[in-house]
Amino acid sequence: MLDFGFDKLALIGAVALIVIGPERLPKVARTAGHLMGKARRYVADVKAEVNRSMELEELKKMKGQFEDAARDVEQSVQQEVNAATQAFDQTWQSIGGEGSSYEPLPPSYRHPGKKWRVKRGAMPLWYKQQQGVRRHVQSGAARVARFRPPTRY
Repeated sequence: MLDFGFDKLALIGAVALIVIGPERLPKVARTAGHLMGKARRYVADVKAEVNRSMELEELKKMKGQFEDAARDVEQSVQQEVNAATQAFDQTWQSIGGEGSSYEPLPPSYRHPGKKWRVKRGAMPLWYKQQQGVRRHVQSGAARVARFRPPTRY
């Protein structure tokens, strides 16, 4: 890169002042600064685009590696399942599983035998009141009226 020191910049400024003149020098300096800013932004955009494309290529490589690893794992799992199935079939054949007439019975319904009414009825009233268990059936309107604050006029 070009390296400009203070002395070189002062020399360039003095020559520009003589050649361009003091009236147009500020406008030319602003234009030159504006063009330099555009050039820097363009270079930064190009660098960012190159970095993004490099990262995209790296991600594609990682994706391919991940897919290969997943395929390998799937194949190994499938091989293990097939081996286990064959071993099970061989064992089943040696036991005589094909000709056996074993069929499990369908499950029958059995009542759980919970006595929740008895349990709720055995609870003392003072405990129900302390825990906030409702002892009487009450309509929704009655419950709202019960807890509505009194109106003051």
